[in-house]
Parts: sequence; structure tokens; C-alpha cells
Amino acid sequence: MSDQGLPWGAGAATGLGSLPGADIAEAQRIVLGELPDLPHLPELPARGPGADVIGRTGGLLVELPIELYAARWRVAPRPGRDLRRARDLMERDLDQLAEQAEEYAGPLKIQAAGPLTLAASIELPIGGRMLRDPGALRDLAGSLAEGLRGHVEAVTRRLPRASVLLQLDEPSLPAVLAGRIPTESGLGAYRAVESGDARALLSTVIEAVGVPTVVHCCAPHVPLDLLRTTGAVGVALDLSLLTDLDPLGEALDAGFGLLAGAAPTTPTGRPPTSADLADRVRTLWDRLGFPRRRLAEQVVVTPACGLAGADAAYARAVLAACRDAGRRLSEE
Repeated sequence: MSDQGLPWGAGAATGLGSLPGADIAEAQRIVLGELPDLPHLPELPARGPGADVIGRTGGLLVELPIELYAARWRVAPRPGRDLRRARDLMERDLDQLAEQAEEYAGPLKIQAAGPLTLAASIELPIGGRMLRDPGALRDLAGSLAEGLRGHVEAVTRRLPRASVLLQLDEPSLPAVLAGRIPTESGLGAYRAVESGDARALLSTVIEAVGVPTVVHCCAPHVPLDLLRTTGAVGVALDLSLLTDLDPLGEALDAGFGLLAGAAPTTPTGRPPTSADLADRVRTLWDRLGFPRRRLAEQVVVTPACGLAGADAAYARAVLAACRDAGRRLSEE
């Protein structure tokens, strides 16, 4: 743990979740090999429905079954085949993790969709997203909180020496707050969720799960002021989308952690080097005006977002570059 009280050591690096391919054993070998100080449970959406972030998280919900209908997830009257598949994939992943990381004794990150992004993605049985119904939204947050608490317990049972860090993926959060989630017709948009309501929903989940939590948003206009007051310990964001540094500076000054998305996730030539990534993070830190001694403790180097769209060689090279960039920053 850092001197700032954050749940990772100085110079840490990690991935944000998804990787290419469909072989979970190989994906976990890569993560444990390339990210030894802060590994994460990989997600492999190429395996199909139930391995995507919405279906995967939907499989964790308690007393709120979901199913696929016309290639979209919706609330189901009872558990069915789609839900069993999502849960079976997760069980397989956790068993494989236990086999490969049996003796691991450091921080371990797991990921799940947050309540606002889930509500913007899952449909009600009568049509329309859960986002349209405040009661359904509250029920969803409660179900997610209970399900994630059980998920953390399942991980801890398998890896009793590890300490779990939760990442809530909220890519839809800025659009939800701005009233920019389109209705099914495409002719309108759902009413904006008030900041106070969004804060309460996130806090419900974070407080109930009871482990350090970071919120990941790889979209423009991340609501940092809101996230600082949810009980989260940090934020994960794409550095290339930052336009206003003041809110980030205020969050970091208050001790918030930053998972700095420094590495591009789609190949545009050679993979970035560790020097490239360290320079990018260092330049941002210096622009914010903070002392260098805090950098390696407060910042974790990551890809800009998930790596499912990359090829295996590029994904592995990016994770290795993030690891070595973190080490460079910790040696300064």
C-alpha cells in the first residue's frame, strides 16, 4: 500500500479489463506475468454473449435475471440459458485464477459495470432502458451491490492472501448525466439523471461491497467532482481525452488515486515504449504542479481502455510497457 493509503504499491501498473482472444488460461498467464504488482482478472468478450461487460456483470446481479433479446440484454422473468452461460464463464475464470495465482499475496483488481452504465444498457421487459424508471434504477443498484459483495467473497475464498480492488466501469456516466442516452427510436433521449442521484447510486454499491473501489470512465468529461464524493479511492481515465486539468488537480490534491490511461489501445504502428508512457504521465503530473515524490505512489500506469480490439502481441507489449513505465517512475 502506498504512503497515501491507496491500495497499491509505488510504481504499479495494471490493465483495465478486456484482452483479445478466447483462451482464459493464456490471458491470465499474460496478466500475471506482465503485471506482477497489480494483476487484474481478464475479460475476454470474444467468447461471446455473457463475456461482454454487461452480460458478465448481469450474471452477478441478485434476484434480477437478465436475458438476450434481439442482441440486447433485458430483464427476464426467470433465470435462463443466457444467464447460466454468463455465470458459467465467470466460474471458469475464477477457477483458472485460483489455479494460476494460488500463492499470490498482493492487490488484485476485478472489474464490473457500474449501476449507471448497466441501467443505460439493460432494457425493461416492457421496453425502454432501466434508466427510464427511477425505482428500477434503485433496485438495480441494490442488486448489483449484493452481487458484487458475493463476487468479492468468491474471489477472496479462492485467493485468501490477495486483497481485492474493485473497478466499476462507467463509460456511459457522462452521457447519463447530460441526458444524452438515446431512446430506442433514436428520435429522443432519456431524461438526465441528477448528479445527486448518480452519486447516491454509486455510493450504494461502493459502500456495500466494502473494498477499495476505483471508477473507470474512458469517455470525455469525466465527472471528477462527483466521483470524489462517492467513496471511491480513485479514477481510471484516458489521458488523451483530458481537456480541463483543474478538476483532476483538485482530486489528486485531495489524495485521490489515478489510473492513468497512457497507452493507446489500438495498434497504429509500433507499440509504445515504457519511456513513451513514463514521459506522458510525468508531463501531465508536472503540468499539474505536484511534487515528483508523490507521482509513483498516487498514479498507476494503464492502457487508455480495454485491449479487446488489439491483437495478442500488441496487447502483451502494451501491458509490459505499462509495467516498465511504472517502474521507471518509481525509480526517479
